[in-house]
Amino acid sequence: MTVPPQRTRIKICGLTREEDVDAAVQAGADAIGLVLYPKSPRHVSLERAVALARRLPPFVTPVGLFVNATADEVRRACEAIPHLVLQFHGDEAPEACEAHGRPYLRAARMAPGFDLLHFVQRFATAQGVLLDAHVEGYGGGGKVFDWSLIPSDVPSPVVLSGGLNPANVTDGVLQVRPWAVDVSSGVESAKGIKDAVAMRRFCEAVREADARIAAAIA
Repeated sequence: MTVPPQRTRIKICGLTREEDVDAAVQAGADAIGLVLYPKSPRHVSLERAVALARRLPPFVTPVGLFVNATADEVRRACEAIPHLVLQFHGDEAPEACEAHGRPYLRAARMAPGFDLLHFVQRFATAQGVLLDAHVEGYGGGGKVFDWSLIPSDVPSPVVLSGGLNPANVTDGVLQVRPWAVDVSSGVESAKGIKDAVAMRRFCEAVREADARIAAAIA
């Protein structure tokens, strides 16, 4: 009996408006990202994050993105959004990521020479590792990194990020076979303003990749 391939999960990050949350859910997103980093153009206050997270139906996960936040800032977010998954994009040590007793993702900034396997070993308690491009500052800046840098034996679920859009995500899923993909600027009409058509096309492109993988092993 052939085991069917997994369905690639989809996270749409950097949402700031109610209508964009609704459109992301309708497009097929499994998770939405709420940026709780004040220096980001997609930053939302905790109060806004709470309001946006409340719109989510069952089984669509809110994810809070933090960059070197204080323990108190993360704690308050956890208290305000009961099912919040944490995503750390700064210089956080494993102890800081684990301190809140919540599932978390750890972002890795991919570049030649970066030892991803050692990084994953350090953050062995993470639910997954999010792979983004290495740019100045924090976050991937909408840049695609060299997917061949990803080892084939990463012992943690991989979330592929960094410059993904409806035109390239099918290739990303086919080449990397990640557990999930994460998009932000690739489905925007302006920073923090999502495009409903682009979100739908992105999700359709992921499903196309899944269908092609399934057909190849059938």
